[in-house]
Amino acid sequence: MQAQLLNTQQAAQFLGLSKAFLERDRWAGAKVPFIKIGARAVRYRLEDLQAYIESRVRLSTSDTGVRK
Repeated sequence: MQAQLLNTQQAAQFLGLSKAFLERDRWAGAKVPFIKIGARAVRYRLEDLQAYIESRVRLSTSDTGVRK
């Protein structure tokens, strides 16, 4: 099975975010997982983006996401 790779613009569109958000995220420590191919190419695996979305699910606005 081959992973579907998205470029930054496609990943941003999939997540409903701006391209600039993903670029800043990579610079600041990458909460959204990405793949670096060669010197400049950045790609996102669709399954990583889906897992990121699932990891952000909260039950209330005070839910920090930290599970005990």
